[in-house]
Amino acid sequence: MMGYYAVLCPIRAKKLAAEKKGSCKHMAAMTRKEARAEAFRLLFETEFRTDASPEEVYALSKEEREFAEDDYIRTVYFGVREHLEEIDEIIVRHSNGWKPSRITPISRSAIRLCIYEMKYMDEIPNAVSINEAIELVKTFDDLKMRTFVNGVLH
Repeated sequence: MMGYYAVLCPIRAKKLAAEKKGSCKHMAAMTRKEARAEAFRLLFETEFRTDASPEEVYALSKEEREFAEDDYIRTVYFGVREHLEEIDEIIVRHSNGWKPSRITPISRSAIRLCIYEMKYMDEIPNAVSINEAIELVKTFDDLKMRTFVNGVLH
């Protein structure tokens, strides 16, 4: 498992590289994949900022990582937070009784994001949402979690 720093580090690394080159590439429009990764990072970060409201987490993270304002990020992040109880009930139903609190924060964030996309964003094919969630887990979490996440989402 790579942990908190590894999840947030890619954005910081890109920012530092852009600053060295004297560009503002980190503020440019994002691809859907990049926006999904940023929404994932926000959800993950929320796991550790329990004393802050979603609005505060969003504002602080946006300032710290300087990501561009993006409708997808805002919609997914606040949508997951708004429907968290319902999303977590879906996780419990499809995870053989595992409570979300037993799932690693990285996998939990990826699963929540994916379920939100599948339930509320009809323009994104379910297969794409599932594949992207598994890719996030493969990148940032223990290899064993990939199989678990795949099973929960299928």
